Amino acid sequence: MFQELGHRVIASIRELFYACGFFLRTIKESVPFFRRRQIGYRVLVMQLLFTGVEALGVISLIALILGGVIIVYGVDLLPQFGQGELIYSILITVIMRELGPLLCAFIIIARSGTAIATELGQMVVSHQIEAYTSVGVDPISYLVVPRFLGVIFSMILLNIYFNLFGLIASFFVTSFIQPIPMRDYMYDLITHIRSADIVSSMIKSLIFGAIIALSATYNGFRVEQSSTEVPQVVIKAVVQSFVLIIVADALITLIYYL
Repeated sequence: MFQELGHRVIASIRELFYACGFFLRTIKESVPFFRRRQIGYRVLVMQLLFTGVEALGVISLIALILGGVIIVYGVDLLPQFGQGELIYSILITVIMRELGPLLCAFIIIARSGTAIATELGQMVVSHQIEAYTSVGVDPISYLVVPRFLGVIFSMILLNIYFNLFGLIASFFVTSFIQPIPMRDYMYDLITHIRSADIVSSMIKSLIFGAIIALSATYNGFRVEQSSTEVPQVVIKAVVQSFVLIIVADALITLIYYL
């Protein structure tokens, strides 16, 4: 039993070092990406279109519903306690700082994280990775870095769009319940936004995007020889992304309140 436990511990440590090496290599190759003309640009553009542009519809719907729900409950409950002005702080905290980055990340995991892990896993099985390596093409530079950058940029842009759409859409929901001039609504909203809220939201977007991209590409390359391994690594990538993002969110929120 102790021997088996020892083997598992050693395997876990070895995998951790391998994952750290993969992460550092991706960061190293990402720095000079835009300084050199290469075919990886096409992969980056395709990733931005799939992860960012094609997710706008579902992001808009969720932002609208979330903003509407907050307004409906806030306008009904807060005035009963003489705290009607808190609705703006609640909107900013929930949409911009907490649920906005998290919901965008969950949507990207479901759409792009699974797609990236599946695509890379299938490329390993069909020996395309070996073919790239044999002709001198670095799989990290050509396959991982464009997806890594594409997911991060998409995550940041989707989060900004989610925040703007959710906060503006909540005004139109408010108009049905308790009509107020748009100028007053926007003025009160902007005066309640602090620079720390924006910085916190952007940092979460950056870190969440990096976690999703690295988890998906890392697990995609973990496929060895059989196509039956692909669904397993996809599930592993999704679970790892969810867990790491929730942990990162808790740490960033904790630092915010320190």
